[in-house]
Amino acid sequence: MATTPHSPLSGSDGPDVAVGFEHVTVDRDGRPTECTIFPRDCDEDEILTHWITASEGSFVSLEEMR
Repeated sequence: MATTPHSPLSGSDGPDVAVGFEHVTVDRDGRPTECTIFPRDCDEDEILTHWITASEGSFVSLEEMR
């Protein structure tokens, strides 16, 4: 299993401001890749409930959609 943290997502088509989210992509051996998105400024307690995960097939790369 490989985990790839990514820098904060930012808006490149609009104003030059960073969006308040980060994401981590996890490649799991023989199982679908997962991408978890969470607010950048969560504390330890909030991060337990302030996230969403999508499995491979339910998301696409930003580059593919541009």
